[in-house]
Amino acid sequence: MKYRSNNALIISGTGVAKGIALLALFLFGSFSASGLLASLGGENPMDLGQSTGKINTDLLFQFPGWENHYFTAREGEGGSPKLANLFLSISANIQLDDPRSLLGRELPGFYLFDSWIAVAGEGTNYTNMPIESAPPIEIMKAEREAALQNLSEIPSSGSNESPPSARWKEGVFIYFSHNRESYLPYLKGVKDPNSAYHSKINVTQIGNVLKKGLEARGIGTTVDKTDINKNLLAKKLGYEQSYSEARNIVKEAMAANKEQYYIDIHRDSKRKKDTTKLINGASYAKLAFIIGGDNPNYKKNLRLAKDLHEQLEKNYKGLSTGVWVKKGKGTNGKYNQDLSGNAILVEFGGVDNTFEELNRSAEAFADVFADYFWQAESVGNPIEQPADKK
Repeated sequence: MKYRSNNALIISGTGVAKGIALLALFLFGSFSASGLLASLGGENPMDLGQSTGKINTDLLFQFPGWENHYFTAREGEGGSPKLANLFLSISANIQLDDPRSLLGRELPGFYLFDSWIAVAGEGTNYTNMPIESAPPIEIMKAEREAALQNLSEIPSSGSNESPPSARWKEGVFIYFSHNRESYLPYLKGVKDPNSAYHSKINVTQIGNVLKKGLEARGIGTTVDKTDINKNLLAKKLGYEQSYSEARNIVKEAMAANKEQYYIDIHRDSKRKKDTTKLINGASYAKLAFIIGGDNPNYKKNLRLAKDLHEQLEKNYKGLSTGVWVKKGKGTNGKYNQDLSGNAILVEFGGVDNTFEELNRSAEAFADVFADYFWQAESVGNPIEQPADKK
């Protein structure tokens, strides 16, 4: 009996030891999983809600697809992911087709590049993505505003001699969230792209040409040149509040109920080799479409930008660098596009482009946009045929 009793005690002790080991293993696994999820959350280690957004949606479809092949029978299905890619994606949020994921959480400020290419134009990749830079505080306050040069080389915005259109409809509202973004060829002594800002010669000049080009094609256009930068200074707000300040202007325009499309014009901070295109012997400033991914109108905004890019590709091959989607921490994520499904942000050229190049691009954009606009009008408001023609 004693033997059995001792034996029973030995068995009981072994069971307890196993239970403790399993509990320890469970706790270790739980804490490890929590740590992994927290590391995917970004700057806030407790922001676990964002971790699922880091997992590729195609990957999520693969899991049930292994059990039910219906889920893999989707348009554009690229097959099962490789095990190495699968492991890296889940464990470390590393995408082998996107080198930025290797450094995204390691380099300070690198999350600012957390955007993706929705449609790639000619030569577009993640090494030449649009760059938005804030001016130094003394430039923002115009304490060191550069002297101007080469003003005689700026073409007149009245050079468009297109005959007036037989049809007319109010349709476009143009504004400038970063209204003082300027171009180095007109700023005497300025070489630093981050200092390419001016209160007089800036992106608002493009609005004049674009308005004339659109109205020559029958599209009534309003150009708002509110000095957003001046308003920020008066209210003691930072440059990052530019879109919030511009939001009031857009909402007022929407209340007037005249415009259907809202275009925010900017310029890129990249250099000329990345922002210039030669088409039929003439030099153009490249265009880039920026869409905010953190807004309920995201899909509509994206569809509009894609359609315009595709039309530019047909008529002005290589003029558009493509469509970029920006969302998440470190970006605005909305760009006021949540106010309308017909809102886009367009980058016109970079810091080295001239207004001769910019004006050509504005005319090309007006040409393409007008085609899109009137086609959309004909679909939404078909012309009624006479009774004898029906």
